[in-house]
Amino acid sequence: MASTDTKVDILLLGAGGREHALLMKLAESPRAGRIWVAPGNGGMLAMADLADIDQDSPADVAAFARDNGIGLVVIGPEAPLVAGVADAVKAAGIAAFGPCASAARMEGSKLFAKQVMERAGVPTARFRSFTEEAPAADYVRELAGPCVVKADGLAAGKGVIVAKDTDEALAGLAECFSGEFGDAGSTVVVEEMLTGPECSLLALTDGHTLVPLATAQDHKRALEGDRGPNTGGMGVYSPVPIVTDDELATMTSIEEKVVAQLAADGIDYRGCLYGGFMLTPDGPKVLEFNARFGDPETQVILPRMQCDLVDVFLSVDAGTLDPTSITWADDWAVSVVLTSAGYPGHYDRGLRITGVDRASALPGVTVYHAGDALDEDGELVTAGGRVLDVTAVAGTFEEARDRAYEACDLIEFDGKTLRRDIGLRALKGRGAWEA
Repeated sequence: MASTDTKVDILLLGAGGREHALLMKLAESPRAGRIWVAPGNGGMLAMADLADIDQDSPADVAAFARDNGIGLVVIGPEAPLVAGVADAVKAAGIAAFGPCASAARMEGSKLFAKQVMERAGVPTARFRSFTEEAPAADYVRELAGPCVVKADGLAAGKGVIVAKDTDEALAGLAECFSGEFGDAGSTVVVEEMLTGPECSLLALTDGHTLVPLATAQDHKRALEGDRGPNTGGMGVYSPVPIVTDDELATMTSIEEKVVAQLAADGIDYRGCLYGGFMLTPDGPKVLEFNARFGDPETQVILPRMQCDLVDVFLSVDAGTLDPTSITWADDWAVSVVLTSAGYPGHYDRGLRITGVDRASALPGVTVYHAGDALDEDGELVTAGGRVLDVTAVAGTFEEARDRAYEACDLIEFDGKTLRRDIGLRALKGRGAWEA
């Protein structure tokens, strides 16, 4: 690796709140040189240069990195990883943060991930996979109760139907096999329904060393009380107070076993391994794995993470990850997502956003831009479903939560929608999931 005082020019792929959080953390590094983003968003383009390339094209990304002297490519979303962008960048002799395509199948194929988990002997929900609707429907009727229906491939955060009964499961199967999710739904996984609170544990790994990051808990449902359709995430907090030391040790061990199993299978996993867990009465069980930083989990993990992120990412690529290079602030972080009215369904775009500067001026508050853009007059406008992530860091959970909502109330755009119950359940303790 280059000298620790050498500046590194960086290309960051992605356009969400996760990527804005990554950008801000990377920019803090004394090693950060010129930073490019592709495609970026309204907030990212205010602090980085636009790389006019297709983020999902391995050839385009590798060529841009080579031609512009990039020393590190950071891949935020899952689609470029599955497409093999990291492979192309590494083949060009450039450091990349993000797993190769074969390793990214942990997210790109739910069946593949399940098979890896089986070989690794880690606890997960019982499952069966199907390529035709009729036998899948027979199995759902046989289960005769709650289950989870998952399109096998990437479905842009959709394609997972948590069915409370047989009718909902059959409707989910019909949706998957209808072509709604394209090739992602050509294979469908049906799982047993696990019970308990959920927890996300992201970890960094260089293929042999694994360093767990702070726990986080997302709120997936669109409506308060965990009702309504699944979304990409409506709010999140970190750390998760209900997680015991034993549960954290178990989740970490599970992720270590998965990385070791992949290595035994000839797959070198380097990057972020995101484990979604259910804290069941029998201990943590895996719901799913993702091959990148979570969104919105990143927006509460990185603000508390004390490290030089450029050095850490380079060490992951080089196979020299040092667990002591990452420490944590003794704070709490709460993030509330402001969405467009109608999300996750149809929503309007181009609506002017005000109040971001006022919200950002509050102590401990950072507003991460996600589904927004600058219009032709340079004004900030809505451009997606999840518009902004309003994150507050404070000394107590309650203070962080109150400050996040105080900031949310200072931001305005037509149709602004948010959940007012982010973190409420955790404040009541583990019993809130057992009632």
